[in-house]
Amino acid sequence: MPKPTKPTNEKEALYDKLIATIPAIERKGDTNPYTSHNGNMFTLLLKKERLAIRLAEKDREAFLKKHKTVLMEAYGATMPEYVEVPDSMLGKTKELKVYLEKSFAYVKTLRPKPTKKAKK
Repeated sequence: MPKPTKPTNEKEALYDKLIATIPAIERKGDTNPYTSHNGNMFTLLLKKERLAIRLAEKDREAFLKKHKTVLMEAYGATMPEYVEVPDSMLGKTKELKVYLEKSFAYVKTLRPKPTKKAKK
């Protein structure tokens, strides 16, 4: 399994620090670091600048209200289950870990996505 590249900026380093708080989670991606479980993505560091976390509806609504943020938008489309984490929270690993745990628990309830491996 290839190791992720060395972080290229402070936000990526903070993202890696957050992911490392839960050893069962593997960080993937290079240009757009992300995490996934059974083919379902649950965090994304878009262009190594904007962090999105996938949350269940009640957790998502509470996060949006508490942190006065919005749903994540990427490449002109809204990602309906993902909240955009305010930059001011990126350094608050302990506080963000709570949401990472909720996100990981939520994604485990989703149906696995089929892999795209080529058939022989």
